[in-house]
Amino acid sequence: MERSQPVAERPRRPEWMKVRAPSRKGRYFEVRELIHGRQLHTICEEAHCPNIAECWGRGTATFQILGDTCTRACRYCYVHSGKPEGPPDPLEPLRLAQAAAQMGLRHVVVTSVDRDDLLDKGAEHYAATIRALQRKLPEATIEVLTPDFLGYEEEALAIVLAERPDVFNHNIETVRRLHARMRGAKASYDTALWLLERAKEVAGYPVLTKSGIIVGLGETNDEVVETMRDLRTHGVDVVTIGQYLQPSSRHAAIDRWVHPDEFRWFREQGEALGFGSVFSGPLVRSSYRADEQRHAAASGRGPVAY
Repeated sequence: MERSQPVAERPRRPEWMKVRAPSRKGRYFEVRELIHGRQLHTICEEAHCPNIAECWGRGTATFQILGDTCTRACRYCYVHSGKPEGPPDPLEPLRLAQAAAQMGLRHVVVTSVDRDDLLDKGAEHYAATIRALQRKLPEATIEVLTPDFLGYEEEALAIVLAERPDVFNHNIETVRRLHARMRGAKASYDTALWLLERAKEVAGYPVLTKSGIIVGLGETNDEVVETMRDLRTHGVDVVTIGQYLQPSSRHAAIDRWVHPDEFRWFREQGEALGFGSVFSGPLVRSSYRADEQRHAAASGRGPVAY
């Protein structure tokens, strides 16, 4: 197995991290026009996802609700942080559902910024979005990638899961040793694990739970496996693992380029731990080919590496 390449020794992106520009043959420009025309946000744009050309070219996108300003400032995240202006837009769920229907989505992924400024941390807005999608696209499956709902966790889980999303996703992001340094004092590694486990208990139906890990922040491969073990112990069904990319000089530096062989090894470890699906690869992100992730776990197809 080839090993990671320290960024200090190879500052330029290796071949396996290169992506293609948007193609006129796909649906990229159609999706962009639709998203902007309906005044919606996507994590694809807000986080500068490297897969945006591929995913939008396939006619998919991951919607970001609750505005474009996050009340957290994680050291690895490109999403704008600060003080949000005003309450959530009450018409956003309807516009989002209309866009998803126009795109013909069969699996819809909805995430958000953190909204620590709201009493319910945005839970009711998630619920309204799920309801709007269910009315407009009754045959589609729905995945929510939520914040931690700090201080309102139990109530928020009840509100969101009462609408019966098919997948409940909350990213743990990094290993225990680095968690506080990368995510800040408000976030908690153990709370993330609790939230994922509690979601299954609150749901009262067979919801799939999912979490994501980014590598290249200074962790070791053994720590990644330990994090996977923690997630599996707390009942998580699907895990994604991908390479961290430094958004700017103000963010945490990349420690290493993780080799594709190591991502395949992570997949094998995940398979041994019993995950329903492991999507592991340099360009994998939490919502990358989310429809395939859900299908792999639901059908028992097994782990996948990209």
